Amino acid sequence: MHGRARHGLEKVAVIDFDVHHGNGTQHMFEHDPGLFYGSSHQWPAYPGTGAIDETGEFENIFNVPMAPGEGSQAFRKGYEKGILPALRKFNPDLLLLSAGFDAHARDPLAQINLETEDYDWVTRKLLSVADECCAGKVVSLLEGGYNLDALRESVQAHVRVLMAD
Repeated sequence: MHGRARHGLEKVAVIDFDVHHGNGTQHMFEHDPGLFYGSSHQWPAYPGTGAIDETGEFENIFNVPMAPGEGSQAFRKGYEKGILPALRKFNPDLLLLSAGFDAHARDPLAQINLETEDYDWVTRKLLSVADECCAGKVVSLLEGGYNLDALRESVQAHVRVLMAD
C-alpha cells in the first residue's frame, strides 16, 4: 500500500511460499484490482483458507494448495502452470516475496516435502518474472522455518539467488 500511495506504483504483487496460507494478505487484496496475491501452502492446514477456488473479485488471487506429503513436483507444477503465468499476466510494478521456509521436508511443523533446491528454483523463477515485468524490483521478507539447519540452508539458497541477480 505504501508503494502505491507514496511511490506511484499502480500494481503490486505478493507471492507467498510459506507453508501456511496468508489469509490476512489475501483478505486485504481480494477486492483491489491493483493487487495480486499468489500462495503455495499446505492445505488443509491452519488457517483453513487458501482453497483453489478462492480467486478474488478481480481474479487477482491464485492459490496452490498442496496436500500433506506432496513435495517438489507439485510445488514446481503449481508455479509453472499457475502462479508464474498469472503473475506475468498481472504484470506488477513491484514484487514482494513472503519467503517462508517451513515447507521444507525437515521442518517439524508441516507435512510438505520441499528441498533446499526448491527455494533456489522458485527464487530464480520469480526473479525472472520480476525482470520481465518490473525491472527487477523485488523485496523479500523472511517468514517461517523451524528446523534451524533446513532454515539456514534454504535462506542461504534464496539469498544467493537474490544477490546474484
